[in-house]
Amino acid sequence: MFSKKYIVILFSIIVLLAQSACGPFKYKKVSAKDVPTNVRDRVQKNMEEGKGFRLMNQVKKGTNYEFASSNPLWRATLDTLDFMPLVSANYSGGIVVTDWYSENSTPTESVKISVRFLTNEIRSDALDINIFLKKCSENLTNCSVSKNNTDLVADLNLNILKKATKYQKEIVEKYKKENPYVVGDGNTKRKNRENKKK
Repeated sequence: MFSKKYIVILFSIIVLLAQSACGPFKYKKVSAKDVPTNVRDRVQKNMEEGKGFRLMNQVKKGTNYEFASSNPLWRATLDTLDFMPLVSANYSGGIVVTDWYSENSTPTESVKISVRFLTNEIRSDALDINIFLKKCSENLTNCSVSKNNTDLVADLNLNILKKATKYQKEIVEKYKKENPYVVGDGNTKRKNRENKKK
């Protein structure tokens, strides 16, 4: 008697043979008339047919988040707040919250920072930073918390944006090294040649 394992294997082989006979695995001739001569049109056609994908210059933006380490603003924020313990770092929610942090010299005062991402673009209004200050009595029982958005918020924002700009430049340079050839549509070179002839 055949076991279930052999029956499943036999059934899979029959299905694959039936699929290959129907045409998905068959060689298809391609005519030069079907392929656009313009590179951008060819790329667009392949994208519409699902034959390719793009890593850079994605058209769809919005709630689709890139991987966290490739986002320069996110990386810069985590690197800047590296000295503080984190309570929450939610990339999809776009928020980073630190735990209360105090220096050894001032145990009665502690600081907490929250950073909310308003956009993935590196801009001056990309981050909403709040700093909270907790002051306690000598025995650490009676504590008061206040929002302390002073010059420190502007300094923190500037520091994060500088690091994010540096990371963005590194990403662009790495992309240029990996992709040294610029894909053009041919019109630019033709226009340059025509202008030289004149």
